[in-house]
Amino acid sequence: MAAVSVIMPAYNVAPYVGAAVGSACAQTFSDLEVVVVDDGSTDATAEIVADISRHDPRVRLIRRSNGGISTARNIALAAATGRYLALLDSDDAWDPEYLEAQVAVLEARPEVAVVTGNARFLGSRLDGQPARPWPDPRPEPDLSSILADEESIFIMSVFRREVYERIGGFDESMRTNEDYDYWLRAAIAGFRFARNDRPLGHYRRRDDSLSATEERMVRGILRVYQKTAPSLADRPHERRIVERQMDKFEVQLLRLEIGTAIAASDLARAAERLDVLHARRPDLSIGIARAMAHWAPGLLARAYRVRQQRREIRLARPQLT
Repeated sequence: MAAVSVIMPAYNVAPYVGAAVGSACAQTFSDLEVVVVDDGSTDATAEIVADISRHDPRVRLIRRSNGGISTARNIALAAATGRYLALLDSDDAWDPEYLEAQVAVLEARPEVAVVTGNARFLGSRLDGQPARPWPDPRPEPDLSSILADEESIFIMSVFRREVYERIGGFDESMRTNEDYDYWLRAAIAGFRFARNDRPLGHYRRRDDSLSATEERMVRGILRVYQKTAPSLADRPHERRIVERQMDKFEVQLLRLEIGTAIAASDLARAAERLDVLHARRPDLSIGIARAMAHWAPGLLARAYRVRQQRREIRLARPQLT
């Protein structure tokens, strides 16, 4: 039985999975196992992990047909033996001292059940910059702050087995934001969180995020709030936070839908979504865009393209640190 079980779902990540598993095996805290669930990969992912496992018996490979990240994580959790469980995605990596630092917090603070970490971006224009604030001025996460800030808990987190034993695994019906749902469930169950804001890993990020992907993520966040709201019936403060967050993300989704519609030259759809947005946010700029959608749709499309070009130029500029 290992002290820490590293939980790693993997799907078609042949270029990255070797570095991810290798970073876990290279930890200064060596009492660990790495449970990799290959989620029906069609590339060399499973073969790469199998080769590593032949040289390091701490690495275990489980192969299954594709079922999604939550199912893969749950299979790894069910197979894990550690008293601590650590999430590591198969395209990310840890610094050698990552686990030692997180376990030290759990050992020193028995009241804490989840330690959430930090990392540096790997790739994109933000390469090398912290993924979360460092130093982080935010207080330690609790239910209210996790609800109000969907980025309050970082995916690189380590938690006690008791969390999994009480709330179970990840929601297998979710393909996005399943980790956010998990932390909210843990907080509602009364588990306490701590934050180690020192960046001790590498978190892969790309700049080529498509609007469709952004829409998918926002829809996922809204689904988490819709699922969570009934659990807060006797917590009016937290329920109000959820209502504010749902309003914010519903408006964000409308904006994304409008952009997607314009990009697809579906200007009738853009006009319909702008009508809905203006009813919720009746400010001048939205009103102008709405009028253009109905009376000068070609002008709206050109204005949108100019705006997107400016955004791309801005994103391409080097970031000052």
